[in-house]
Amino acid sequence: MATSPPTTERRSLKGSTRERRGDPIFRAILMVAASSVLLILAAMIIRTSIEAWPVFAKEGIWGFLTGRQWSVGTSRSEVTGTYGALPFIYGTLLISFIAIVFAVPLAIGIALFTNELAPSWLKRPLTYTVDTLAMVPSVVYAFVGMYFFRIEVWAPVGQFIAGTPAGEVPFLSGPVLLSSYWSAANILAIMILPIITAICRDVFAQVPADEKNAAYAMGATRWEVMSKIIVPHSFSGIVGATMLGLGRALGETLAVAVLIGSTRDMTSSVFQPGDAMTALIANTFQDAHPEAIWALLAIGVTLFFITMAVNITARLIVARVNTRVSGGAVA
Repeated sequence: MATSPPTTERRSLKGSTRERRGDPIFRAILMVAASSVLLILAAMIIRTSIEAWPVFAKEGIWGFLTGRQWSVGTSRSEVTGTYGALPFIYGTLLISFIAIVFAVPLAIGIALFTNELAPSWLKRPLTYTVDTLAMVPSVVYAFVGMYFFRIEVWAPVGQFIAGTPAGEVPFLSGPVLLSSYWSAANILAIMILPIITAICRDVFAQVPADEKNAAYAMGATRWEVMSKIIVPHSFSGIVGATMLGLGRALGETLAVAVLIGSTRDMTSSVFQPGDAMTALIANTFQDAHPEAIWALLAIGVTLFFITMAVNITARLIVARVNTRVSGGAVA
């Protein structure tokens, strides 16, 4: 006579059956969640591109990207003005590049000091300070930069640089104005510094202790361990942190709008005022006519594709470096 399985075994079988039935539902929920990001992104791109298309159609995509004249029309049904985005693209890329040049080496240094050199009584307060700076609203950075840093720090430093032989180079020539590419780039460097530092600190902490100890056992100094073990091992993470900071720099609005000067001229000197894509949108959107709104949407679409190109480039760099490292090309 057949005996029925124990009660506990029947319950476990029923539980496993319910789990197997729930797996497809859980998988479907995750698929919907992941797909929603793509759908939202696609909807944003399609909608803004459709609204901006009259400007692209009139100027041509290449003409819009390389044109230097921005003369806004007031029509509600057609494009009557002239729209060239090059001065704003130039300003955005220039201040973002300068901010990255300033912020990345400093962030790497702070992260290495925090992880490898700082005494225990200083490490935690320093970490909390960096993390707190990452949460400061951009409006606070904007006002502090406008009323303190650009007057007390950036302008004197700029005047010193312009007064040296480096000032003979058009890129660093005077006069030094308070509202300029220089001021906007410096505030961006301060704003992205905590983000890059926090990520670099976490990446450096993941370096295997065995590799560092082996280097010390072979007689390497602390500087050699940091420069030849920790930093090369964390290169892909540093690139990722840099791209995240660059994305913040490219998209920052308020601080740039109040510090860059908002002029339509594309000057060669970093100490002169200019304009950026986000600053243009922030400063002119509220009072813009329908035609001008189309042009501003075209600026937004251009900024999106610039950001996407930067991200793709970063991924290609990381993939190439990881391939070289896995193949033994990097010692």
